[in-house]
Amino acid sequence: MKKRKWTAVRVLIIVFLLISVIFPLVGVMTHISLEDAKKIVSSESFGSVVLHSLAVTGIATVISVALAFVLAWCLNRTGIKGKGIFAVLFTVPMLIPSVSHGTGLVLLLGDNGLLTNMLGIRVNLYGYLGMVAGWVLYSFPVAFLMLMDSFQYEDYTAYEAAQVLGLGKWEQFRTITVPNLKKTLISTVFATFTLIFTDYGVPLVVGGKVMTLSLYMYREVVGLLDFSKGAIIGILLLIPAVAAFLMDLRNDDGGNVSTVTRQYVIGKNRKRDAAAYAVCAAVVVAVCLPIGAFAFLSVVKQYPIDLSFSLDHIGEAFLLGVGRYLENSLAMALATSFLGVAVIYFTAYLTARSRKTFTTMTLHLISMISLAIPGIVLGLSYVLFFKSTFFYGTILMLILVNTIHFFASPYLMAYNSLCKFNENLEDVSETLGIGKLRMLLDVYLPCTRKTVVEMFSYIFVNCMVTISAVSFLANFRDMPLALLIPRFDSQSLVEATALIALVILAVNGIMKLAVFVLERRMEDPEKGKS
Repeated sequence: MKKRKWTAVRVLIIVFLLISVIFPLVGVMTHISLEDAKKIVSSESFGSVVLHSLAVTGIATVISVALAFVLAWCLNRTGIKGKGIFAVLFTVPMLIPSVSHGTGLVLLLGDNGLLTNMLGIRVNLYGYLGMVAGWVLYSFPVAFLMLMDSFQYEDYTAYEAAQVLGLGKWEQFRTITVPNLKKTLISTVFATFTLIFTDYGVPLVVGGKVMTLSLYMYREVVGLLDFSKGAIIGILLLIPAVAAFLMDLRNDDGGNVSTVTRQYVIGKNRKRDAAAYAVCAAVVVAVCLPIGAFAFLSVVKQYPIDLSFSLDHIGEAFLLGVGRYLENSLAMALATSFLGVAVIYFTAYLTARSRKTFTTMTLHLISMISLAIPGIVLGLSYVLFFKSTFFYGTILMLILVNTIHFFASPYLMAYNSLCKFNENLEDVSETLGIGKLRMLLDVYLPCTRKTVVEMFSYIFVNCMVTISAVSFLANFRDMPLALLIPRFDSQSLVEATALIALVILAVNGIMKLAVFVLERRMEDPEKGKS
């Protein structure tokens, strides 16, 4: 009877994921008009839009991954101090929406930008240069986190053997480091490419006359309400994401095969460390400058006419509804985080701690598919599939779409953590008469509580900054705060836009700080008692 109940639960979750993931994607395809498809493909601008998208995405991806690799190397292969602080600062761009990076560049290097007026620097920001710069700021932290983790699992024994054989540093890098990181590098390149290719926030602000596929889809759906053309562009945006997903599956080595026997030993080298300090400091400055511009513009009377200190913009922003939209964002982020952690963790428990049956494998596959769906495509699919339902146009729709949008990464966190337990643990508990639910509550959850906290933090932060998945679904009643940035930017309310970015950064910063403190107390329970 118990086995039947667990099978029923698996089937129930599969049905939930089918309705929230597979069916909406199929719904997008059914709304495609062949006539519109022919018009789009045969239009004079289509080829240039695709070419622009691929070219600028490719350039930004190469720069982002290369920069992330250099930064990860600096923190893992040099003797610089303050590595933890550098690592935190490098990930700050993840705490604000992508459109804010474009806005930050305009505030710094636009025609009336802070650096433009202070230093007399004139930069042709709008177009390729602005999009590449904005996307590098937006995407390199993700690539950095992926590569940072892999560097820590390298075995120093291989490097010792290479030194005995007389191989220099470059030969060691080429023959040991690069092959060891090959799998992670491939995954990082595809993940970064997909992240950039499907984002419309940066080109919306600094794209100028250069049109990308994601921006074209946004304007067709939000501006013209042309769902047929939006569905066609959505399918095109899905192609590289699916290709990246399939490539990552093919590149999968079947689990954690770490064979670290000795941690990497960092030798003394002042020139190397000095160069690492210079690179890290330069990146920190580049990351902090847009945030500094936001902070400056939010407390001046009228830039660039009157630079006197004023808090008027804060009051004006709240009169425009910032307070209400912040409440919407917090409600959406908290509800999605609690619901997401509960559903995702339980799903991972079923797939990781059960026998590999058809239902568990199906559940695992559908859970992973969400990784390959760009937010902008997911949002459109929900518009087309759920527009006649009772909860369309409510905050419940935003909670559901965000739960699915950010499903895969927390799922993998929980899945990988649960797979580390002894595979015979269930057999032992069954012999002792301990039920699965009791094992889940008394064994697995307490042992993986840090993973649960990280899952909650991941979902919350991404819900606060996302604009792609919710832009087609939100209305004036439930609009999250991040969507006010493109809205105010289109109205040239730069001070209000800067203030919103700072508010989102502050909220996410508080969440990250709370997670840090909570995890420290988990490591040392005595601190929590005192």
